[in-house]
Amino acid sequence: MVKLDPNTKRPITPLVTADAVIPTGDGKLVLIKRKFPPPGWALPGGFVEVGETIEATCKREVNEETSLDVAIERLLGVYSDPKRDPRGHTVTVVFLCKIIGGTMKAKDDAASISAFSKEEVDKLDIAFDHRKIIADSGVFR
Repeated sequence: MVKLDPNTKRPITPLVTADAVIPTGDGKLVLIKRKFPPPGWALPGGFVEVGETIEATCKREVNEETSLDVAIERLLGVYSDPKRDPRGHTVTVVFLCKIIGGTMKAKDDAASISAFSKEEVDKLDIAFDHRKIIADSGVFR
């Protein structure tokens, strides 16, 4: 049964985000260090705004956090475990992206940004379920 907000009588549903897996072409992966809780390194991404497509969200969030312009190459997957985000139930749509412009520079919700090898990623504190997403993406195969 759908839960309704007692004030608005509208359904209470999960929030939707888009995340980007961005290989650099030299065997590394772009990650941002989160500025706000929960802490850790994460794939660039964020929440869908009303009236925005999921693809536009992905590109906007990547640029807002990394200063990079990307092209979406393909859908990698949808991750919907209700416990994947400690802030609440969030569903994320993940895309494989290719860098087409810009220079890596941390902005917005990113405290810092870097590109990491598989060995480096293995040693990092990775936020959310992004370690699983990275593994599922096959970017380090």
